Amino acid sequence: MSPKESDPSCIPSSDLPPLSLTAAKTAETTCRCGVVALVGRPNVGKSSLVNALLGMKVAVVSPKPQTTRNAVRCIYNDDDSQIIFVDTPGLHPPRNKLGRFLAEEAENALRAADVVCWLVEAGDRKLWPEDMAVLRALQDLISPTLLLVNKTDLCDPGPAFELYARHRAFAGELAISTKKRRNLKELIALLLPLLPEGDPWYAPDILMDTTERFLASEIIRGWVLSSLQDEVPHCVAVEINEYKSPEDYPERRKLYIRASLIVETPGQKAIVIGAGGRKLKQIGQGARRELEVLTGWPVYLDLWVKLSPGWRQSEPVLRRLGYR
Repeated sequence: MSPKESDPSCIPSSDLPPLSLTAAKTAETTCRCGVVALVGRPNVGKSSLVNALLGMKVAVVSPKPQTTRNAVRCIYNDDDSQIIFVDTPGLHPPRNKLGRFLAEEAENALRAADVVCWLVEAGDRKLWPEDMAVLRALQDLISPTLLLVNKTDLCDPGPAFELYARHRAFAGELAISTKKRRNLKELIALLLPLLPEGDPWYAPDILMDTTERFLASEIIRGWVLSSLQDEVPHCVAVEINEYKSPEDYPERRKLYIRASLIVETPGQKAIVIGAGGRKLKQIGQGARRELEVLTGWPVYLDLWVKLSPGWRQSEPVLRRLGYR
């Protein structure tokens, strides 16, 4: 059985410019505009918060930790502000070169931010090693830091506020629920006075400062995460090999994407493909549907599973995949 899965689907081409290239300073009047970094241990809801604020899925969300692998810039707009939210990889002790890249991405995002939001959970009753890593990263920052206690739909946030207040002073605190969309307007109101005055950096229709190829790879990776169990998803990288759209190739009626799912061992390859190719088909069909909604084109998605032993420790492979 070939590890290839072809499923009528489609998406745009290789060297698409970043979506932000269409951005322009559009506001005549002065507003608040700045960068807000979201930090916290893996799986506290940073990506869910970004999606809730923007009203659509722009960041991969999964119950599995370490879902975010790049510092993703997402743009929130209203009449008074433009806020660039940077969804950072969760801070955790790195176990390989990919882990070190993730930690560096998060720390660089913190240093560049006008405001930092530390997300924690309402059920927290002690500090985890990842929380201590956040505390160390925040130690020398001069930017104001807000404490956001998430998942307040599950339990009382009071003890969590008390726990974190014993370790650091904050410029503001807020209980939120990304699932219930609770206190999101209050969060924007809390952020605005802390942001510098200035014109918007991006046109109001720009939601992410990234390429369509990156969005496609993240959607595919999201389906890998949701379709596979245990450690395997974190050993998988997605590489977009071809990306051709009817806009760039008028003879095409569909968006075409050829993508490789890169794994480290033959056992992982077998798991990703699944019995009779069913798991790979599940990933491809789910990603194709989501890509069609996102792009407005019928999509031809051509997935392959490729073996690259130890790719998370390989500098050349990490560079090729954009992790350097």
